[in-house]
Amino acid sequence: MPALRLFGRKWLAASDDLVFPCVFEICFRIVWLGLISCVTSTYWNVTEECGEDAVPVRIYLVGTIVLISVNILLLVILVNRSAQGSITEVHKRRLVAPLLVIKILLILPETGLNVLGTMWAFCGTFECRSNDKVSRTVIEAIVLFNWVVFALIIFGLAIVFDPLGSAKYKNGRDTNDNGPTESAIHRKVSKLWFRRFRWAFCCLRRDEFGHEAFTQVASLLSALFRGTDLVPSDIVAGCVLLRVRQKRETREMRRIRMLNDDGPRYSTDITRVFATSPAWMTIKNARHFLRFALAAYGWPMVCYLNCCTGPYRLIPKMTCCACFRRKPQIIIDDNCCLCHLAGVRYTSRLRSEDVLHASFKNHVFELPFCIMADHSTKSIVIAIRGSLSMRDVFTDLVANAERFDAPGMPPDSSAHRGMVAGVDCMLKRLREGNILERICATYPEYTLVLTGHSLGAGVSILLAAKLRSRFPDLRVYAFATPAGLLSREAARCTESFAFTIGVGDDFVMRLGVDSIENLRTSVIETIRACKLPKWRIMLNGFGYALFGVPSRDLETTWHDVTEITKKAAQSPLLSGERPIQTVATAEGGLLSSEISLRRFAKTRLYTGGRILHIVRRKKTELEKKSNSGGPTYEMRWATAEDFTELKVMPRMLLDHLPDNVFKTLTTILEDQKTHNGSVLSLQEI
Repeated sequence: MPALRLFGRKWLAASDDLVFPCVFEICFRIVWLGLISCVTSTYWNVTEECGEDAVPVRIYLVGTIVLISVNILLLVILVNRSAQGSITEVHKRRLVAPLLVIKILLILPETGLNVLGTMWAFCGTFECRSNDKVSRTVIEAIVLFNWVVFALIIFGLAIVFDPLGSAKYKNGRDTNDNGPTESAIHRKVSKLWFRRFRWAFCCLRRDEFGHEAFTQVASLLSALFRGTDLVPSDIVAGCVLLRVRQKRETREMRRIRMLNDDGPRYSTDITRVFATSPAWMTIKNARHFLRFALAAYGWPMVCYLNCCTGPYRLIPKMTCCACFRRKPQIIIDDNCCLCHLAGVRYTSRLRSEDVLHASFKNHVFELPFCIMADHSTKSIVIAIRGSLSMRDVFTDLVANAERFDAPGMPPDSSAHRGMVAGVDCMLKRLREGNILERICATYPEYTLVLTGHSLGAGVSILLAAKLRSRFPDLRVYAFATPAGLLSREAARCTESFAFTIGVGDDFVMRLGVDSIENLRTSVIETIRACKLPKWRIMLNGFGYALFGVPSRDLETTWHDVTEITKKAAQSPLLSGERPIQTVATAEGGLLSSEISLRRFAKTRLYTGGRILHIVRRKKTELEKKSNSGGPTYEMRWATAEDFTELKVMPRMLLDHLPDNVFKTLTTILEDQKTHNGSVLSLQEI
């Protein structure tokens, strides 16, 4: 940081990114030098008998040794210079750019020598060969390896090439005064991302809303890091540092709460936690309906949960050669053997006739869903699938706020644009054949229940808000609901009919446009406060992944501990305030002057429903000494504001997976049964 500038343009690499690549190349060059030296000592006497052909052979051998030696020396200097200073101390690495230019220019004579070596080793242009097969093999291998290295260099340059590196656009506003997000550079970067999406995801271009999704996501990605001089490695290093910073802040916050006897209160007593909640909001019911949310994923979920035996488990539920039979009209867009339907039946443990409708059609803004009759609870269950395909990912990423109108919702409510579009597509599908009306007429005494995980959870809550005027008793069991779902007042309205469960450090429950923008600013502030060089941060990151963050690094990573604490107190990650206080920096231009004002998200969105947050309980000292057990998890009722900070945590992805949520709820129920004196097996719950 900032981005490296070579040949009059900016590249997607920084001057401190060369330590590990250069060390890697030095190792290969040393082996290379040893081999070519051995071959030269063998061939030098042979060349005396080759006449005129000896000259080009000797030029190749001596020239290769000289160039390899010069490259090794240059690489050692590059490693030394690139390792100097912290990420923001660019002046300590001012020699990296000219040294890198010399290194690149040396490719020209290396290419010439390698052409000469190819003519000698493979083309037979020079009749000067040794009877030693080992020497001939080494020469051929060195020539081939040279070409491989050149290809890797070209590939590496293509990877770090910035298409806008030489573009000169002002970051100011256009004459239409639409704000900084409408600047020329923003439109240029958006078009670049749009072209990348059209090329990389060409199969999505045929979708009805594919073009719109590409445009919206391109605009989002353009806005997030425009005006910063970050390269990809800076973001990775920033996330490692942010993990250290957040752990330090958590430790300090825990100390303050212990002194003040304040903070969120988690409990292992389920009876006390659910004392004030409606009767239908229970862990047992949530686990029961989570099985239907898992079933909506179809056969991929069965194969994921049963890696080796998944296909075998599906075979009894499949319909062989269904493409040659009359397909049931209730099943839409399944494959030939109705594998998705087989997965739904296996996971939900329902009979075939209890699957009342299933649509596995998956396009941008159109999600697969199933409608099932659950006779054990007298419920009609609509299970909506979460993110499983790239189409679902684009639905997730169309995350800007859009007006959301539903009966009983406050005026001017807003919701996640992609999920609102998903609800509209689902309502259109349900209205086509009056599906819900016909099913409810068949089962008039049954209650309508909606459930889903992740993207499916968000769509379930929005769909329930639309259907609630027709089905006032409906309920929603949502798991790992995304943070950027509804405006605050609208989210409060969903607490009466939606039960949301989040586990541990689930990042999706904290993931929204607003939290990502706050994370961007926090990453930049954290990078500025760090005193370690980038190569050291990367090495520490591997250690943190394996062994956790040691306590000593919480203090020794920063220039000034009090300064990082002060900045943390002002950070939007902790305060939740929209204004972002940033300080203009002279070293590298990390932030443009308008980054604190430029916000892609005009409205902050929150997660919906009444939120139960479940975390793993830390054992007491007595339990550790006696090696005794106790409840594994504890829980509390949380608010949507508790999930506005995106944390970098080891289990942020694992805690989001639906099978982990299912195991968590199962463990809670087993602990409850054990506590009551009767252990219940997993199958019996």
